[in-house]
Amino acid sequence: MTAAPDAGIDELLAASRGLLGVVARSLAPALEDVTVPQFRLIVLVTTLGPTRSGDLAERLAVGPSTLTRNVDRLVTDGWVERLPSAESRREVLVGATDRGRAMVADVMERRRVEIVGLLETIPEDERARVFAGAAVLRRAMHEPLLEEISAFGG
Repeated sequence: MTAAPDAGIDELLAASRGLLGVVARSLAPALEDVTVPQFRLIVLVTTLGPTRSGDLAERLAVGPSTLTRNVDRLVTDGWVERLPSAESRREVLVGATDRGRAMVADVMERRRVEIVGLLETIPEDERARVFAGAAVLRRAMHEPLLEEISAFGG
């Protein structure tokens, strides 16, 4: 007899709440300086490298004016910078500064430490199932691994 589908959904919902807690705790210090949408922008330009504003707006699902306001604030505070494009004199790219990259690295390291600690509480013979399930979910959500992300047109 197999478990009712609702039982599996309830497990996933509970796990997602727990992971949200990990994310929130790792992000809390950064949110003293930036908003969640601004942090997402910094993560993107840290991961992708200098990126066209239009491509950032598309990836973040925001309008150009919203993106411009966020970039203006982040430039003023030293988290990102505007850079000239090597391909077009009219095109401006947005890139992370050393300060922005350090913030992202700090958040990700806090998150990694907490997840590693959590995994250490799971019996070793069950960890492979956790990793396999996470990979299936990641692919279903179309969430690339960092090494799979490349800049638009790159």
